[in-house]
Order: sequence, then structure tokens, then C-alpha cells
Amino acid sequence: FRKNIQTYTLIIALILIWAIFTIATQGSYVSPQNISNLFRQMAITSLMAAGMVLIIVTGGIDLSVGRLAGFVSVVVAYFQLNRWNTFIPSVFPNMPAEVQPAVAALFSVILGLAVGTAWGMMQGYIVAYLRVTAFIVTLGSYFILQGLVLLQTEGKTIAANQPVFADIGQGYLPRDLGTILTVVIIGFMIFLMFRGRRNKQKYGFPLPSLLSDALKTGLYSALIVVYVYVVNSYKTAPGIPYPVLLLAFVAAVMTYVSNNTRFGRYAYAIGGNREAARLSGINIRKEIFLIFVLMGFLSGVAGVVLASYVGYGTIAAGAGYELDVIASAILGGTSTLGGVGTIPGAMIGGLIMASLTTGLQMLNAPAAATYVIKGTVLVVAVVADMYFKRNR
Repeated sequence: FRKNIQTYTLIIALILIWAIFTIATQGSYVSPQNISNLFRQMAITSLMAAGMVLIIVTGGIDLSVGRLAGFVSVVVAYFQLNRWNTFIPSVFPNMPAEVQPAVAALFSVILGLAVGTAWGMMQGYIVAYLRVTAFIVTLGSYFILQGLVLLQTEGKTIAANQPVFADIGQGYLPRDLGTILTVVIIGFMIFLMFRGRRNKQKYGFPLPSLLSDALKTGLYSALIVVYVYVVNSYKTAPGIPYPVLLLAFVAAVMTYVSNNTRFGRYAYAIGGNREAARLSGINIRKEIFLIFVLMGFLSGVAGVVLASYVGYGTIAAGAGYELDVIASAILGGTSTLGGVGTIPGAMIGGLIMASLTTGLQMLNAPAAATYVIKGTVLVVAVVADMYFKRNR
């Protein structure tokens, strides 16, 4: 219990937040409509928080992620509105008209991922190989990207709510498919539980009781079932939102990468003791470079989802997202001192930030109160992290 007290504290805090807002809104906070919208809004920042965990774990920071996602969103919106409608017929003159929106959406996704990845490569090269402090590089990128957003939009709103592309951020998985997917995921979790126990026994690691593992897997399964049941009960638009499915996939992949690959374990080694990692033969420059490339890629994913979800590219696209992304990672237990952090923790942190924002909006609280509460929560989280790490 003492080893995981920080995680338990986070879960208890989330439960209290939901309980307070549920009472204050007379139950509207946990309505199917609000739960569906809450998780959809959380998806954009949490996609970037998954990459931010590794950035902070290695002792770095990226202040530009919000503006990078915003820049990707306006670029994608611009091409959706002004370019693909002429480019696709000229290059593929025999393509049926009903197929063109899907092809345009595919091109937009590829473009958004390419822009985000390229920017991440540029930042990673400067930080890793030119040895410029990440804080300075990403702060400079923040201002550059803010200027590029203004140049791209020319102070106007760019519509991006074309057919097919809009479904990326606004669509839902049908109820039946969602139910089937839930059964498959729970079955896979049970399989992973038994495989993990077998591997621990094979290599001589301490083996927890079967009841303990079964309760843990059962709890996760129950949470998934409850969520799917609630969103399927949303009468206007039932089903799991596509951005939530995308976030679940990214979180699963990033959790595997951080825990089960050399790339992930090297990141923790660098954050824990950079000199020891260097002497162990880890290529620190290459590792840092690749982590920033990954961060850029995930910012590109978030930018595409943002453009599709909002339906427009605006001058304020991505503004303030970097604060929620960093706060989500730190709230989830990622240490500002480096070497400690988990992807699932960042997902819980992202849910806490989204829960606070949504709850305060439902209570018609002034914007000032939202910023004050978020800032206070972040400071408390950092103080708690310092306390727990000192004790360890």
C-alpha cells in the first residue's frame, strides 16, 4: 500500500471530484451525454500527455505541444477546404465523386502526422545534437508556431467539417461493435494476466496471489463495461467516440513501449541517472532525439483530431493545451526530477484535468476560477511528488 500510495491518492481524488460535481449538478455530471463528451474532450490532451511522460522522464520539457497541435489543425483545415477538392480530381480524374471525401480525409491525416513528426525531428535535433536546453528550444517553438498559426489563418476561421474527415473527431463506434470490442478486450486482459503470471514464475520473480491479480483485472474490466454501458445509453449519439478509441490504442501501445522495449527503458535510465546511463553504453543523444520525434508525431495525431472535432482551424487553435498536457503528466505521477512516470497515470491525470474543466463549466464558474483551481491542483501534485520521492 505504501509503495503505491501516490496512485491511490490520485484515484481517490478523481472519485471525490466526480462525487462533488455530481451532487452540485444534481446528477447531470454523470449523465451519458456528459460522460461521452468528457472523455472525448480529454482525448486530445491525453494523446499528447502520453508522449510528454517520456519527455519529462528524461529530465526535459516541451512547451510547444499545444501550439504544434494547433498549427497541425489549421494546416489540415486549410488543405481540407482549399486544396484536396482540386488536387484529387486533377491527379485521379477517374475517381468516383463519392470516394473523394475519404481520400481527402486520408491525405489530411498523413499531412498532419508528417507536419507534427517533422517539427519533432527539428526540435529533437537541436536539443539532442546541438545541446540546447529543451526549455529554450520549445519556448522558441511556441512563439514561432503561434506566428505560423496567425499566418496560415490570416486571422480568419477555416472550415474543416467536410464529410468523412469530421467523423474522425465527431463519430461514434456503433453499439454492437462496441459491445463486441469490449468482450474481446476483457478476454485479452485475462489472457495477459495468466501469461504474466506464467512468465514471472518461469523467471523466478515474486508471484502475487491469484486472487490479487483476478481482483485487479476484474476491476479494470468492470470499469470498461460501465463506461461502454453508459455511452451506449446516450440516446442522441450512442456508442464509443472514435477519439476515445484512438486514445485507448495509443495509451496501450505507449504503455508497452515504455515498459517492455529498450527504447522505453532507456528513457527511464537516462532520467534516473544520466551519467550511469552513458557509462552503460546508452546513446543518450539518439534516445532524446527519438523521444522528441515521438512527441511531434503524437502532437500531429492530436492536431488532426482537434481539427476534426472542432470542425474549424482558428487563430486560438491549441492555445493553453500545453499547460493541460504537462499538468496531466505530472498529476499522473510523472516526477519533475525525472526517472519516474507511467502512461496510465498520465491518462488518469488527463481525466482529472478534463473533469475539473467540465464540472466548472457546468456550474457556470468564471474562467478565472478554472485557472486558479487547475494551478492549485498542479502545485499540490508537484509538492506531493517531491515529498514521496524524498521518502523513497
